[in-house]
Amino acid sequence: MAEEKRPLLRMEQIDKRFPGVHALDHVDFDLYEGEVHILLGENGAGKSTLVKILSGAVPRDGGRIWIGDHEGLVEVADITPERTRALGIGMVYQELSLVPTLSVAENIFLGRLPRTRWGTVDWAQTYHRAWQRLQDLGVSINPRAQVRELSVAEQQLTEIARVLESHPRILVLDEPTSALSDTERTRLFELIRRLRDRGVGIIYISHRLAEVPLIGDRVTVLRDGKRIATLPVTEVDEDRLIQMVVGRKLTEQYPRRSGARGEVILRVENLSLPGALRGVSFELHQGEILGVFGLMGAGQNELARTLCGLEPRYTGRILISGQPLTIRQPWHAIRQGIGLLPRDRRDGLVPLLPIPPNITLGQLCLGNPLRILNLRQEMLIASEYVERLRIQPPILNRPVLYLSGGNQQKVTLARWLCSNVRLLVLDDPTRGIDVGAKAEVFALMEELSQQGVGILFVSSEMEELLAMADRILVLRQGQISAEYQRGEATEEDLLRSAS
Repeated sequence: MAEEKRPLLRMEQIDKRFPGVHALDHVDFDLYEGEVHILLGENGAGKSTLVKILSGAVPRDGGRIWIGDHEGLVEVADITPERTRALGIGMVYQELSLVPTLSVAENIFLGRLPRTRWGTVDWAQTYHRAWQRLQDLGVSINPRAQVRELSVAEQQLTEIARVLESHPRILVLDEPTSALSDTERTRLFELIRRLRDRGVGIIYISHRLAEVPLIGDRVTVLRDGKRIATLPVTEVDEDRLIQMVVGRKLTEQYPRRSGARGEVILRVENLSLPGALRGVSFELHQGEILGVFGLMGAGQNELARTLCGLEPRYTGRILISGQPLTIRQPWHAIRQGIGLLPRDRRDGLVPLLPIPPNITLGQLCLGNPLRILNLRQEMLIASEYVERLRIQPPILNRPVLYLSGGNQQKVTLARWLCSNVRLLVLDDPTRGIDVGAKAEVFALMEELSQQGVGILFVSSEMEELLAMADRILVLRQGQISAEYQRGEATEEDLLRSAS
C-alpha cells in the first residue's frame, strides 16, 4: 500500500550520541502519505530521540533527511522547530508542552491567536474555534478553563487539538493514548483514520502492542538505538513484536499471585473531596494489591493524591494500622510509610538532579532535616537500585531529565523501595513504558506484596487490573459503584460498573 503513495519523509543513517550512550545508530525511517507508521521499542531504544531530531528539538550527529513537497522529496539540511512547522510537521510529545496558567483556547492557538481587523485578539473566534477543535476529538472541555485545572487526559487531548490546528501533513504522536480512557482512545483512533484518509502521514509511537493492528499500516522496531525491522502490520503478531522489542521471548508478563493477606493496614471511612470524591470507604490489607478502576474523571486520581497528602481539603477518616491520621502534606504521608508513584512522572522527580538524590529523596523525610547528607552512602544506595532495576544508562551523575520515561519511572520506584514503605500507591504505573519494563514493574509489585506491603493499584488498563489485583474497586462519579474479588470480573463487568 505504501509503495503506491507519495513519500512524505525519508530519514537515512540517522546517528546521535549522548554522553555514555549511542542513542541512534545509523537508523533509517520513511513515511508515506495516508499511512500510519508505528514506531515501537523499549524505553531508551531511541524512538523519542528520532522524532525530536525530526522536530528540530535535538540536532543529529549524522545522517540525511528528506521532506516531501508537491514536487517530491527535498533534502533538508538544518532543521529547527520553526522550520519544522513551516514544513507541515506537527508534534505531540509524551511530555506535554502546555502553559498551565493559560486557558485551553489560548494554548491551542498559542502564538497565532485570531485577530480582529483592528489587530486585537478576537476572543469570540478564539473560543469558538477551540471548541470546534475539541469537538473533532469528541470531548467536552471548556475552552475558557485553565490548563492546570484539567486532568492529565484532558491536557493530552488539548495538546493534540493544539497541533491539529496547524493542519500538519506529517503528524507525530508520541504515546498519545497513555492517559486516555478506552472511550477517548476509540475517538482518537477515529480521528487518526480520518486524517489518514485525507493523506496525512502519521508517525505513531506506542507501547500498547494491542494498538498496532487497530490503526497501523507498517511498524518499525528499534532496540538499543538500532533499527531491527520494518514490516507491514499484517505480517506480525503480538508475540513476534514482543520478541523484536525486548530481544527475547517474554514468557510471563504477569507473575503468579500468591501468599495470604495480613492485617488491615489502611482503612478509609467516608472520604470526600469537593468535586471529586463522595463518601468513599474501603480497607486494604498487608500484602494485598487492591485495584482501582474508573473512567476519566471518576475520582481515582484524586483518591491516590488524597492518600498521599496532595489534596488537603478532604473530609472523612484515614487510618493506618488502626491509627487515625490527618494527611495534609506529602511529608505527613511519607513519615507514615506511604509512597506515591504519580500518574505524571514529572510530579515525582526533580528533573535537573541526578539519579542518587532522586532515589534517596524519600529518606530525607524520615530523619533529622538538619543532618549532614552522606553523599557516599547515597551513591552506594543508588548504585544498588540502578543495577537491581536495570536503569539505563547506568550513569549516576546524569540528570534524570535525560532518562527515558520508563527509566524515570524506575527511579521513582527505587525511591520507595529504599524508604521501606508500608503502603504504596501506584497511579497508572505502566503509563508510557514498554512491555519489558511493564513486566519488571509487575514483578516488583509481587515482590513488595510478598514482603507485606499494601499496594493501591490505580490503572486505566483493565487487563493489568484483572491479572494483578486481589480485589478491584470501581469508581463512578466519585463513588464506589462495585467491588470484585480476584477472578470474579471481566473487562465488560468493569466497564459496565464504571459507566
